Amino acid sequence: MPTRRLATSCALAAVALAAAAPAAAQPPLAGERIAGGVSAAGTSLAGLTVDEAAARLNEVHGARLENGLVTVQAADITWTFKTADAVVQFDELQSAKRALYAGRDAQGRAVDVALAVAYTKDAVEKFAARIDRRLNRPARNSRLRISLKKVRVTHSRRGRDMDRRQLIKSIGARLTDPNLDRVIKPKLISVKPKVTADRLRRGASTVVTIEQRTFKLRLFKHLKVVKTYKVAVGQPQYPTPRGLFSISNKQVNPVWSVPNSPWAGELAGSTVTGPGNPLKARWMGITGSVGIHGTGEDGSIGTRASHGCIRMHVSDVIALYKRVPVGTPVLIG
Repeated sequence: MPTRRLATSCALAAVALAAAAPAAAQPPLAGERIAGGVSAAGTSLAGLTVDEAAARLNEVHGARLENGLVTVQAADITWTFKTADAVVQFDELQSAKRALYAGRDAQGRAVDVALAVAYTKDAVEKFAARIDRRLNRPARNSRLRISLKKVRVTHSRRGRDMDRRQLIKSIGARLTDPNLDRVIKPKLISVKPKVTADRLRRGASTVVTIEQRTFKLRLFKHLKVVKTYKVAVGQPQYPTPRGLFSISNKQVNPVWSVPNSPWAGELAGSTVTGPGNPLKARWMGITGSVGIHGTGEDGSIGTRASHGCIRMHVSDVIALYKRVPVGTPVLIG
């Protein structure tokens, strides 16, 4: 097999463990033979001329290097890569010269030199990237699922990854060293989820849901309903907002900062305390001017009576207040 000239030096990556001829090396002399104990990739070249050594190396390694296969196996999947796809080019003559130069310096010691092999690195990187995409599986975090009547935590799942750079290196080694096993089994890396079910359960120990249709407030502790309260919600013209919110602030015996709205009449924008204050005993802010509070109008509980807030009996709101910390998720539907 004649030595081919590389198409473009920038497109090929020379991968060899030994350098080419030393800068000051004397070219092979006529009839000069390689010293005893010298081999290339495990093939003995002792006593051969450079041309004879090149022919032997081509016979032993040429076909495997330039027309072989590299196999990658992982997760019960197999990929094959043709060395021809990487334009592997074996320079047997340069390899033989390496052996000759190494023998001159060996002073009778046994020495084995690397073969001179070049290949297109881009093809290997694309092959490794295709494997990486197939094997990569992101970790799945647990999530808190809140409905009006049920709170649950989804299961987390470990992800999977691999060291693509290491795979590229391993493939490159097998393209240049004919003695390496050409079946690669890359190590799969287990990726932990950032949020597990246990962690989420601990962080979401309290949840509140408000079902406007049935005028029910449910208190969940550790994913279970521990108490249900009857409440009042917003009038049709002043509806209680729907969505997922959280308790943003809490107050004991709150002051009513009257919204600057037409329905507030002459109280709009003012502050009300004392007997005229409709916010009784406790306040748990949810969003904007909407919150959960006690009421002196017990007859309104179980109706659409407020201007958007959630009303509770005073004894109920005091009991709830103690069990609901700031940051508690609140689903209103």
